[in-house]
Amino acid sequence: MLPRVIMHNAMSLDGRMDWFSADAGLYYDIASRWKVNAMLSGADTIIAGSEQMAAHQGDPDPPSEIGKYRRPLLVVTDSQGRVADWGPWLKAPYWSRIIVLCSSATPKSYISKLEKAGLGHIIAGKDRVDLKASLERLCKDHGVKTVRLDCGGRLNGAMFRAGLVDEVSILIHPVLVGGTSPRSVFNAPDLKDGNGVVKLDIKHMERVRGGYVWLRYKVVR
Repeated sequence: MLPRVIMHNAMSLDGRMDWFSADAGLYYDIASRWKVNAMLSGADTIIAGSEQMAAHQGDPDPPSEIGKYRRPLLVVTDSQGRVADWGPWLKAPYWSRIIVLCSSATPKSYISKLEKAGLGHIIAGKDRVDLKASLERLCKDHGVKTVRLDCGGRLNGAMFRAGLVDEVSILIHPVLVGGTSPRSVFNAPDLKDGNGVVKLDIKHMERVRGGYVWLRYKVVR
């Protein structure tokens, strides 16, 4: 059985995720409307956010997303064992436990490091993480029913290409970024035909504050 997966991202009007200051408070206020059991991130997101996470240690209160219900799991894909320092993430009060998704190709020394640090891990896939099998394990072994993607365009893209996303939530910021680099919310190899186009059905649209617009879509199977 697969859990329900929600992609929730902040982006510019032209779909970029970089070069603008996202309204984190508004972003997480919207995210709190789902009582998720797990947040799924990629190694890139964890590495990039380690310094920021360390800066917030000692905050008196968790964000509004936490505290209204049981703290979720933080689940991270890291088949190559790239995350060197889990310290800031282990000390954060926002989740109940961290589980790292690995593959058979993940170095055994890295698996040992995770175990010594008290992190859980799931091995699924040969050369890279099998996302579907990992979600099935999360549901079966940890009771995960709802997952929110808290990641960049690469993991979003892999999840979409695998047909694992059920809902799309976008907080559009009133800015344009431009550029040619693929820093969008959906970063995946180009399609060879139209069969891979993800079709969406609008569920909700709202002007939430000033020029910010929140859109929710159901993924049409």
